[in-house]
Amino acid sequence: MFTIATLGPEGSNSWQAACQYNPAAKILTFGHIGEVFASFTENCCDIALIPVYNTREGSIRTSSRKIAASKGLYWVDNVVLPIHVSLFSFQADFKQGDEIHTIIGRASVLRQSRDFLDSVYPDATQMAVHDIDSTINQTGSGQSKGFAVIDTEEVGRRHALTLVKRELASHNRTRFAVVARHPAVKTGYDATAVITIPLKDRVGLLVDILNEFTCRGINIIDMQSENDVKTQKLQIYLEFEGHKEEPLIAEMLRTIEEAVIQEKNSLNILGSFPRVDMREKNIKAIGFIGTGAMSHWFAERLRGEGYRTLLTGRTTTITPVEMIARVDVVVICVPISVTTETIRQYAPKLHDGQALIILAGESEHNIEAALTFSGEGVEVMFIHNLWGPQSATMKDKHAAVVHTSKAGALCNEIEAFLYKHGVDIYQDTPRKHDLLMGVGQKLPTTISVALAKTFKDHNLDYKDIASHSTLTSLYGILAMARIHNQNPRTYAEIMATGGEGKKIVRSFAENILKLMDLAEDSQISALCEVMEENRSVMPAAFLEARMSEAKAVDEILSRPGIRKA
Repeated sequence: MFTIATLGPEGSNSWQAACQYNPAAKILTFGHIGEVFASFTENCCDIALIPVYNTREGSIRTSSRKIAASKGLYWVDNVVLPIHVSLFSFQADFKQGDEIHTIIGRASVLRQSRDFLDSVYPDATQMAVHDIDSTINQTGSGQSKGFAVIDTEEVGRRHALTLVKRELASHNRTRFAVVARHPAVKTGYDATAVITIPLKDRVGLLVDILNEFTCRGINIIDMQSENDVKTQKLQIYLEFEGHKEEPLIAEMLRTIEEAVIQEKNSLNILGSFPRVDMREKNIKAIGFIGTGAMSHWFAERLRGEGYRTLLTGRTTTITPVEMIARVDVVVICVPISVTTETIRQYAPKLHDGQALIILAGESEHNIEAALTFSGEGVEVMFIHNLWGPQSATMKDKHAAVVHTSKAGALCNEIEAFLYKHGVDIYQDTPRKHDLLMGVGQKLPTTISVALAKTFKDHNLDYKDIASHSTLTSLYGILAMARIHNQNPRTYAEIMATGGEGKKIVRSFAENILKLMDLAEDSQISALCEVMEENRSVMPAAFLEARMSEAKAVDEILSRPGIRKA
């Protein structure tokens, strides 16, 4: 029979977690974590289940240390259990208001109930015990007036104690680690836990370790540091997203050990296991209307966060209407020219309690349509991600977000997903967004296409372009080449967007004509005056930052062979 070793007694939280993990298993209960791990040595169990984190008392460090010290054992899974603790009296005739001077409980249960005890029984003596069953039996056999117990209702009922109060600690959940003799296989939604050996002193060591996670965009779920009891050297516990066998994770761990800590076997990998999120999510499933590359890109990363995703379009077996009935959030990600019409078609199909996310480049008309055609209880938010599906990560990328009056918890969770992955989020109004996109996308795209058409009209030889360009004039040529090296439909859609961005291109065209007139009339002083006026409204910080970026680009373009190519 499959056997689980855990902390007792029967009815304890650990015992309940073991029952939840495998209801058919034989459960062996012990009074101490050391005894649980000893059962492995004696081959008395198949797995062990031990508490590693509680929402009210934090990490339980004894557990991670025990796993690290046990050779040939692996952390392979998790169980999250809501913890319900109650107060019981030994007196059968206990009445509210009767004195309680001594409260008995396991140390972890007393810690979880600290807020209640401090406010209701601040003067009572708290007695922490390992074996709650034996203590209850011994206390009950003698003078028990004024004595109380904090534990689960299962324990209270088994000993026929009198219930005084239920639910002493709200928002109380414990995460239990499942420990086995064989490592867990990858699931695609995993986490890894490691603990270092006691480390030698070195300035900035912790920061250097954390930088290895940051530069790869790997999210740290939990981190604890403490001094080793024996050596008083720093020891670090880290839990992070990803499986130890993933190439990116394996390479990072190797770098930390060999290049940062610079000591072999300095990382003890406790295990990789299916990821568990102690924070409750409002969203379970997310559906996309649109099956383009950007929809696939986002869906893959959302699946990596544990969300179920559905993609729908003209050729999918499931229709958008069928998908809408199965998800919490609907994302519209279609070509710009059909976004508004798609919103009008499908927004009325959403019901209260769902969210509509518009993933597009133009906001005013699309947001107006979403607010008009969706129900009052449907959340609405606009996101414009300023990167393409070729990007490896979202780290340090930009996104413009427009919160509407109907945005709520579901929209906030989507925004939190972007923030978690390192996106720089800019909160816009619809008008501000479209004006800025006129500057950042519509105008540069129009200029690039016009520049290429000018080269074509004058039959210029592209082999001569680089040799006759300064570093500054080469910037525009680089943008022109990049745009014409990708899907023309994408950039045609950008140029054809409506909204306030149209003003930017039209204003630019008018200014071009004015400057042409001044230049053809050799009005050099007037041209200088225009540039001085322009510069007077540019903040110094803006100019300095852009010059710094330009110099960095210049260094690359100045390398031998770059411009010739």
